[in-house]
Amino acid sequence: MTPHSPMDQFKIHEIIPLELMGSNISITNATIWLAIVTVSLIAFQHFALRKATLVPNKLQLVLESSYDFIASMIGDTVGKEGKAYAPFIFTLFMFILFANLFGMLPYSFTITSHFAITLSLALLFFVAITIIGFVRHGLHFFSLFLPAGAPKALAPLLIFLELVSYLVRPFTLSLRLFLNMMAGHVILKVFAGFSVMVGMYFGIFPALFNVLFVGFEFFVAGLQAYIFTILVCIYLNDSVNLH
Repeated sequence: MTPHSPMDQFKIHEIIPLELMGSNISITNATIWLAIVTVSLIAFQHFALRKATLVPNKLQLVLESSYDFIASMIGDTVGKEGKAYAPFIFTLFMFILFANLFGMLPYSFTITSHFAITLSLALLFFVAITIIGFVRHGLHFFSLFLPAGAPKALAPLLIFLELVSYLVRPFTLSLRLFLNMMAGHVILKVFAGFSVMVGMYFGIFPALFNVLFVGFEFFVAGLQAYIFTILVCIYLNDSVNLH
């Protein structure tokens, strides 16, 4: 890998080496930006609601509009039963959105471009949704793996396919976010390199593309947060309402 490889931006660097009982728990650039995103999200909500009024200020309006958007999404996908889970889904959406947007800052680190982060998020909600299914329906939750009206002769095959499809959900969910964020940043880095390599006159073309693509990446940052969240809502609907 060359010193200016587009993949260099995804490297994990130890900032403060730490070890606990033989395990490496060093503070890295990834953990620092994870903390920055988390603290920024908490600060945003704090300042938006610190002086909440009937006629909202700009920050309050953004926050309330975002929450209404997520609440509407949950209502459309899960129904009235899903309203109780709105705060958790809203937190997920805002965290991914902030992480994606912070990754667009110069010299920042895009935590959602690492599979470990996106898989952790997906597994967390996958386990929570599965627990919700068992708490609400008990053993009847297993009926999720056999579509209603399916021929009994095909039951073993259908159950196997539905079970596999269910178990791969966190992996496909996390891969989609990880790959989209990583690919976008790689393309930005590649065309930025072209601008330098081809010189002042011809470099304007890849530079112009980069300017346009940066705008597109901001759109993708919001879109990927939406896609991840709505898929979680669809999976939640399966656990709450079954088929």
